[in-house]
Amino acid sequence: MIFVGIDIAKNTHWASAMNSDGEILLEPFSFQNNNEGFQKFISKLSNFDKQKMLIGLESTAHYGENIISYLFNLDYKIGIINPIQTSNLRKSNIRKTKNDKVDTFIIIKSLTLNNYNLVTTRDINNIKLKGLSRSRHNLIVMRSRSKIQLASFIDQLFPELNKFFKGNLHLNVSYQLLKDYSSPKDISSLHLTKLYNILHDNSHGRYNKEDAIRLRELAKNSVGIDNPTLSLQIKQAILQIELYSEQIEEVEKLSKQILDEMKSKLLTIPGMSYNQATAIHGFIGDIRRFNKSCQLLAYAGLDPSIYQSGNFEARSTRMSKRGNSLLRYHLVYAAHNLVLHNITFKKYYDLKRSQGKTHYCALGHCAHKLVRIIFKMLKSNVCLLYTSPSPRDCS
Repeated sequence: MIFVGIDIAKNTHWASAMNSDGEILLEPFSFQNNNEGFQKFISKLSNFDKQKMLIGLESTAHYGENIISYLFNLDYKIGIINPIQTSNLRKSNIRKTKNDKVDTFIIIKSLTLNNYNLVTTRDINNIKLKGLSRSRHNLIVMRSRSKIQLASFIDQLFPELNKFFKGNLHLNVSYQLLKDYSSPKDISSLHLTKLYNILHDNSHGRYNKEDAIRLRELAKNSVGIDNPTLSLQIKQAILQIELYSEQIEEVEKLSKQILDEMKSKLLTIPGMSYNQATAIHGFIGDIRRFNKSCQLLAYAGLDPSIYQSGNFEARSTRMSKRGNSLLRYHLVYAAHNLVLHNITFKKYYDLKRSQGKTHYCALGHCAHKLVRIIFKMLKSNVCLLYTSPSPRDCS
């Protein structure tokens, strides 16, 4: 067997190779984190039998995802190693040495001790889902900021418009109106029939001619600032919001496609949406990293914090919130949906509420229960069996 160790970095990776007898086949060499560097790495391995080769690297944030996907697509066997294991091996050495060249041999030693998890198609999909979930979150944050800016601009230019749309400016009808006629002056000078058509056609008939008359009167008597700059900013803000919405839709479409190809068992959980399943799969990643459900709870920051000093030990503490915040958010959100769709979780939620727990505290307990279920489902690759109506197919 030939073991190849890669020490991952942001720009420059290091690698070396050794056989089962401990003979060094490739002295440590560097290669860049780009296509030319990857080809150099592959050329170094060209004299070895791919079927008798195992490539190992540490699980290091996102820096190793490119090389993992690249090698997986070329049918190389890849082992992911927990950095804690390599750290323990490094500490066991008599000499205290830490550099990229030495680390490649430490990684190889971990491979020889079987301290690794083989990369599978599911792992590659999880990498994709993690990226999509983060992208969706960032797009939603940017869209929310644009909506806040848009509301601020309208408050200055046409404050009466908010009341006309009953406090909800973020409607298709308001966007279509403001993209072409963003100032009170433009709206007041519109022909009544034109204004009525805009309101009626973009609201599924919700607004009638009387509404058009009322809006035009509000525009004529508006106390807003006559500022062309604000008109331009309103148009640009709406275009940004629409662009973000289109991009979010594209991300969600691709996420759904990947989950369907994976035949995700998480989708059999009542109330579990594709967006939640995307985040949970992506941020948990390889479930083999966790030996117990309590480790997964800690990773999500749902585990209770501990406060003890001397003879005192707190009986009631808050959740630690030390883990992945996005994973925790989606787990709690999924638990909320489960309470609405599953009688067992509804009874458990009601029990916690009857014990004096707040709504969010009770949801936290439900999220605990859900994590243990998800842990079992992912570990055993099984569906959730339940009696709620219309379950998703688990074939």
